[in-house]
Amino acid sequence: MTETLPITDRSRLRRLHTRGHFDRDTINAILDAQPLCSVGYVFDGKPYVTPTLQWREGNHVYWHGSSASRGLRRSKDAEVCLTVSILDGFVLARSGMHHSVNSRSVMLYGRATKVEDPEVKLAKLRTFVNGLFPGRYDMLRPDHAQDLKATMVLGMEIAEGSAKIRTGGPVDDEEDYALPIWAGVIPVRTEVGEVIPDPRNLDGVEMPEHVRDFRLP
Repeated sequence: MTETLPITDRSRLRRLHTRGHFDRDTINAILDAQPLCSVGYVFDGKPYVTPTLQWREGNHVYWHGSSASRGLRRSKDAEVCLTVSILDGFVLARSGMHHSVNSRSVMLYGRATKVEDPEVKLAKLRTFVNGLFPGRYDMLRPDHAQDLKATMVLGMEIAEGSAKIRTGGPVDDEEDYALPIWAGVIPVRTEVGEVIPDPRNLDGVEMPEHVRDFRLP
């Protein structure tokens, strides 16, 4: 496995080339930091994009959903585009043209494959849950056969794609720096709020450590 993804006609950046990154470490770090993704596919000649959660295992990315989902059914063995985006800040410049955002994103291309083996699918789902909440899966009631039947897991090799990152302040036209207009960055971050227990929790059931200490990567 190479340390960088090949630059293809689909994955190369047409503009602002310096923001593009093709090394696996950068791509993996963004995938691992943001579980929410969007998967684009074509259905009867029309484009659709479905939000879902993704997780990475080595050189593959996986996502799941209902077995009844037409999007997932049509994505099996089809070309898809999976994206992950993280907003880090609003960049306010001295002209509308140069306003921007600080962000980290990944766009991957490839053929989606369905995880068919029930035992492998169960292992993937265990990895997914435990990746967010360490140790939780083994605390849960065992999955019923119908649970697994109702859930589809798709995967894709991380073989084509790129990351795009913007950091720093506004970049204005040189003559605009003389204008009396405020410019700068409004940082944005995702925060974990106070936990809200289910009112139907049984008396004496304690909050697990993976809930009490939950943090986003």
